[in-house]
Amino acid sequence: MVEEFLVDKFAAPGQPKGLNRQIIGYTKRMTLRSDLAAQLHRMALPLAMSVLFLFLASAPFATAADIIEIADLVTHPEQYDHQNVTVTGQVTNMQLATTRDGKPAYGFLLKDQAGTLKVVALGQAEVREGDMIIVEGLFNRVRQAGRTIIYNEIKAISIRSMTRLNPDFVG
Repeated sequence: MVEEFLVDKFAAPGQPKGLNRQIIGYTKRMTLRSDLAAQLHRMALPLAMSVLFLFLASAPFATAADIIEIADLVTHPEQYDHQNVTVTGQVTNMQLATTRDGKPAYGFLLKDQAGTLKVVALGQAEVREGDMIIVEGLFNRVRQAGRTIIYNEIKAISIRSMTRLNPDFVG
């Protein structure tokens, strides 16, 4: 059917049959190349996700050099505004909440010897009052929620307890 279309489309009266065969052969090669490209395209996303997963799974935890003191964040918030940061401290004033969509959320104050800042996170709280933790997340110097202005807050991406053993790491 494709061959007939090509013969009708490209065959001019008086053209030799060999040229039609060349056009048809070229078109079939292009179709095969297109099919191969489509298969590679379908395989690219799962392959990229696998590579990303392996990279993230092998990534080490935050090193001491990556961890920022809470006092630095509070003293120079403009340097860290809208940046991902990693901090450590103790959980105090834990508050459970629910988003407008009905999903669980929580917030607490993260405190170390030199300062305190607010941390908010989505999901079930996996830390308790008094836990020593490592928090990775997006730092905001100022955020407005309705009529309330919130200063020095981290929207947590990852919270890991240093106080309790994590079952994922127990053999």
